[in-house]
Amino acid sequence: RGMTNGDWWPNQLNLDMLHQNSKKSNPMGEDFNYAAEFQKLDLAAVKKDIKQLMTTSQDWWPADYGHYGPLFIRMAWHSAGTYRETDGRGGASDGTQRFAPLNSWPDNANLDKGRRLLWPIKQKYGRKISWADLMVLTGNCALESMGFETFGFAGGREDVWEPQKDVYWGPESKWLGDKRYTGDRELEKPLAAVQMGLIYVNPEGPNGKPDPLAAARDIRDTFGRMAMNDEE
Repeated sequence: RGMTNGDWWPNQLNLDMLHQNSKKSNPMGEDFNYAAEFQKLDLAAVKKDIKQLMTTSQDWWPADYGHYGPLFIRMAWHSAGTYRETDGRGGASDGTQRFAPLNSWPDNANLDKGRRLLWPIKQKYGRKISWADLMVLTGNCALESMGFETFGFAGGREDVWEPQKDVYWGPESKWLGDKRYTGDRELEKPLAAVQMGLIYVNPEGPNGKPDPLAAARDIRDTFGRMAMNDEE
């Protein structure tokens, strides 16, 4: 390929974030009001459809033990799990799991299948429910279908329609890299996850080493930066 402007002038100021997700490029139209659309939604009907979907196994991606609930819980949790309190970025508020880089993180492997399973429901209800709300609601429904009592559901998460270029996910250039640490395993701010492409900590232990004490330190630091205390 030929040289891009970024190649010729690598130090140029990136102004893309000044017009990302501009109302002028909103596929719903500049005057779209999601809150008003959500008020028209038959939430009980959506939940019924989701719960029916969870036990309708598809040949192209069969449900484990005939139930997609665990996949949907992971999808919702990983949608919310990018949140970090240091700068308030990430989280489930805008449906960014659909876009790069989140949709390609190793920790999000196969979650595209979960969203693909939900596509008929998204098509059915259209603009009345955002992807952001649908993913969280589906996680709730999955928990409820297994007997867990949730606090309920609050809608209102508006989708973005293109990747967010203004979020710093870390200095690494390779998946699962951890250049974000310096000194005595001091994690760079505002980051929370321990490695590039993970939502939180490495389940095998720091850098894949099963050290319980070191893992406990990572867990406390990472989940603390996700606004959770030790008990949570």
